Amino acid sequence: MSDQTFTTKADRSPQRERQRGEESTAETEAEAEQAGLQCPECSGNVITDDEHGETVCDDCGLVITEDSVDRGPEWRAFDSSEKDQKSRVGAPTTKTMHDKGLSTNIDWRNKDAYGRSLSSNQRQKMQRLRKWNERFRTRDSKERNLKQALGEIDRMASAVGLPDNVRETASVIYRRALDEDLLPGRSIEGVSTSCVYAAARMAGVPRSLDEIADVSRVEKSEIARTYRYVVRELSLEVKPADPEQYVPRFASSLELSEESEMRAKQLLQNAKEQGVHSGKSPVGLAAAAVYAAALLTNEKTTQAAVSEVADISEVTIRNRYHEFLEAEEEMLV
Repeated sequence: MSDQTFTTKADRSPQRERQRGEESTAETEAEAEQAGLQCPECSGNVITDDEHGETVCDDCGLVITEDSVDRGPEWRAFDSSEKDQKSRVGAPTTKTMHDKGLSTNIDWRNKDAYGRSLSSNQRQKMQRLRKWNERFRTRDSKERNLKQALGEIDRMASAVGLPDNVRETASVIYRRALDEDLLPGRSIEGVSTSCVYAAARMAGVPRSLDEIADVSRVEKSEIARTYRYVVRELSLEVKPADPEQYVPRFASSLELSEESEMRAKQLLQNAKEQGVHSGKSPVGLAAAAVYAAALLTNEKTTQAAVSEVADISEVTIRNRYHEFLEAEEEMLV
């Protein structure tokens, strides 16, 4: 054997250590850890500079490793709640599910992870597990109530095209109503419908009461009565619906130009200055403004088409239309 075979670790020169570090960064890091995080050049303390991705000597400044992999998250969080919200360990929690999405769902398909069909004994076992899993998910009447109501909220919000943030707000409102014991004497469908209506108005994407009633399982009068009760008891800050918020949706459904949409908003602003909007339905005002704007910009539309889109009678559109014209004349004078 050569003399190099019997060379001990203590006899190795710093140059030899640097050569080995250049050959393999991973081996250098491992040896630094075994040596108590000492510098191979001066045996000084080794520190990790996370900002620059380097491992350097605190005494002589030797860069031992560079371009290290940052295994932390790419996002930043400034408090614990934001950290929990941005963390991607498992599915995110949501108020739209009665258990906030923390429970386990067992797939209805009788197949394993490789897509192979289960045997008869395994199918019976999985069916039994599904049954007990469903029972444990809704262990008391409150959770069963919440599960039914949140399912109704999701169904109605999807039917009228409301975004996810509105569904989340409606779910939070219903949870508050349930915690404050506002449900006795009122139906689950009625309270959940009023929560959807309130959440839509609070988010600035209002839907008319008629639109909400069309997808609900309760009468319009009950929705209105329950809505007033929930808003009063929970002290919700719901601003009156602005007619201008309905204009883009109506104009888009009628395929009108941007010019007509802007003209309709201008008509509504003039009507507000003249006090014409006081005591009038915001949906009727928006529909009449869209119809009047279409005529003023020479775009073809009819009262019947506007009535169908806005779900309001043609008589209301004609009455509001004449009021808009009178307000315009007063503005010109």
